[in-house]
Amino acid sequence: MELRSEREKAVLVWAGQDGAHAEESLEELALLADTASIDVVARMRQELKRVSSATRIGKGKVDELTALVKEQGLDVVIFDDPLSPAQRRNLERALDTKVIDRSQLILDIFALRAQTRAGKLQVELAQLQYLLPRLTRAWTHLSRIRGGVGTRGPGETQLESDRRQVRTKIERLRERLAEVDRTRRLNRREREAVPYPTISLVGYTNAGKSSLMNRLTEAGVYVADQLFATLDTTTRRLDLPSGRIVMLVDTVGFVSKLPHELVEAFKGTLEQVIEADLIVHVIDAASVDREGRSAVVESILEELGADSRPRLDVYNKSDLVGAVAAPPGALAVSARTGEGCERLLEAFDSAFAPVEEKLLIRIPHHDGKTRAWLHQHARVVEETEDEKGTHIVAWLTPKTAGQLTRMIQAEGYDLRHA
Repeated sequence: MELRSEREKAVLVWAGQDGAHAEESLEELALLADTASIDVVARMRQELKRVSSATRIGKGKVDELTALVKEQGLDVVIFDDPLSPAQRRNLERALDTKVIDRSQLILDIFALRAQTRAGKLQVELAQLQYLLPRLTRAWTHLSRIRGGVGTRGPGETQLESDRRQVRTKIERLRERLAEVDRTRRLNRREREAVPYPTISLVGYTNAGKSSLMNRLTEAGVYVADQLFATLDTTTRRLDLPSGRIVMLVDTVGFVSKLPHELVEAFKGTLEQVIEADLIVHVIDAASVDREGRSAVVESILEELGADSRPRLDVYNKSDLVGAVAAPPGALAVSARTGEGCERLLEAFDSAFAPVEEKLLIRIPHHDGKTRAWLHQHARVVEETEDEKGTHIVAWLTPKTAGQLTRMIQAEGYDLRHA
């Protein structure tokens, strides 16, 4: 899926104090760059005892990078870690080319991939929140102006004007997103009126969540071997072996060093994770950094306030060479071959079995509406007829049982535990 007609050329740069995972991080950064239609022609890494506050990398590396940019005709330099406004400004002056960091690259990818109105608004809000603290005076013709009383010249005025415009746009975006959230809340209330348990698939990007959802529900979600192939939340009905019905939700994948602004902006979309009855953490069993990636997911779930929800770990891609066995308490599956998916569906059933109650209700013959409602919203296991009416034995969730009780409380129907 090509996102841009012309591909820029880039060099990736890692600079930090602990280089143990530098190569894995650069490899992921290269995948992000490819997703943004950028060709990576070189990589650099520098392990430092102390990161430079001016340029992050040392002076020698700056000189080396400058030569490489000129020699290769590079369009952009991408740093794996966040750059301060001063670092970015100093680097762009020294290198005479565009300099961005991982956060900005991720924001750019989200902007390119967002399809829905809500997604586009959320990404634009995240971009502006990221930009605001990084606005700096960049008018070279004002470089002679010094700070101090009486020297607030046009440059400062322009800077404050830019900041005001960005703040105003942020507020307008928040208002528009509030309208979207109100519509989403109405839709959520409609969903809650259909009392099916919700299962949310979460995981590191490219772990195979969408592939697993397609395997289980034939949802037809777009799948590609790239990061952030899908951004929009997808919900599908899933029929379990017991006859129980649940709603399966596929969410945007997570990634290390995900900009905080994105997590904040997408909280509305990710509310289905927060409220899910069961969170399924899909883990790439063949990833060499699966433990680090799992830690990233755990951290973001904690930030969302979803870390205490019931959880099931699923190790996907079990068919690949190098895939590890699932630890005790987790399941191994292959969304590609279907291996382990039957056990996964049984695990879903087991997860919800303890929260259901078995009830017996007698419904008069003339009340076909309540009978139809039970067949649609509960798990009917027995149905008999006599002169007094229809006797139905069904498994119901507490939510469903409450709704049924409210429906029949004025009718005086016989309802008891079976």
